[in-house]
Amino acid sequence: MLITSPCVVSLTWRLEDTQGNLIDELAEPLEFFFGGDDLLEKVEEALLEQEPGFTTKLHLEPEHAFGDYDSALVFFESRAVLPEGVEVGMQFDGPPPGSSTPDMPTDAIYTVTEVYPEHVVLDGNHPLAGMALRLDLTVRDVREATEDEIEAGSVGSSAFTVMNTAPPGSPLH
Repeated sequence: MLITSPCVVSLTWRLEDTQGNLIDELAEPLEFFFGGDDLLEKVEEALLEQEPGFTTKLHLEPEHAFGDYDSALVFFESRAVLPEGVEVGMQFDGPPPGSSTPDMPTDAIYTVTEVYPEHVVLDGNHPLAGMALRLDLTVRDVREATEDEIEAGSVGSSAFTVMNTAPPGSPLH
């Protein structure tokens, strides 16, 4: 079966920065909805009309991956508005309740990057924002998407989203 929208592809990959440092390796195939929200646009462009066994090496500039780093998404917040036991790597969907920093986007996921006695640093950038990436990708399988997958535009939690939830220094898979 050729990869066309909508379908589900099973992929494995190796993701590195441009210096060849490993960021993520997906050794066991994982399913993604093709033609929806699961894959980056440049990845979909490379996969279109391919079939199982296809391999490719992609170079993704920040604008084609996770965007440029935006220092305006980094802010200090009082520890008093955060849960007890706050630690580096914790994440909040939007600014934490009671946040005193005005005008921060409510649709961003904020990661605690530093913890101090009186405040913490929160960062709303994707951990890979601002980075050019190398992606070695292999298509393991292709299948028809179910009606539920087509309606949702996804097979579930995208690994590209999961990349945003791994604590610093932890493997993603």
